[in-house]
Amino acid sequence: MKKEDCFYLGRVAKTHGLKGEITIKLEADDPSAYAKMKHFFLEINKVLTPFFVEHIKMNGDKFFVAVKDVTTIEQAQNLVGKSVYLPLEMLPKLSGKQFYFHEIVGFTVIDTDKGELGPISEVLEYPTQAILQVLKGKKEILIPILDQVIQNVDRDKKTLTITAPEGLIDMYLQ
Repeated sequence: MKKEDCFYLGRVAKTHGLKGEITIKLEADDPSAYAKMKHFFLEINKVLTPFFVEHIKMNGDKFFVAVKDVTTIEQAQNLVGKSVYLPLEMLPKLSGKQFYFHEIVGFTVIDTDKGELGPISEVLEYPTQAILQVLKGKKEILIPILDQVIQNVDRDKKTLTITAPEGLIDMYLQ
C-alpha cells in the first residue's frame, strides 16, 4: 500500500496494559466511524506496514487496540509514536459542501462573479487556515477555505463554486 493511497488517521500514543495493547489517538471528526476497522497501517521506516486488529475498545478519540502478533509491552513500545493510516476507500462519504482536501485537487474553481478561474493544484494547510491554490494560466490565486466562501461542490462535474471575498481575485490577476 502506498502512502498516497491512504489517509492519516492518528498516531500510536502509548502502550495500554501489559499484554501488548496500544492506544491510538485519532485525529478524526467522528472516531466512531473507525471503531470496526479490521486493519490499519503504521509508517515504519517510511514504509506502510499492515497490522491486523484483534479487538478495539473506544474512549472518545482514543482506541485501545489489541493487534495480532503484538503480545508484549516491549513489542507495543516499538509502535509508540508511529503514524496510523487507512486506505482512502475507508473514509466516510461526504455530501453537500463538505469535502476532503485530497478529493478536490484537480477540480475546476468557478467564482460566482468572475466565472471559471482554473483547476485546484493543491490545498495548502496552514495552522490557522487551509487555502486552495488555483492556477489561472500562469497566475496563482489563493482562496481561503471558509464556509461563507464555498458555495457548492459538484463531484460529478468536478467543480467547486465559490464566492470570493471582494477584491481577492482581482488582487492576483493584476
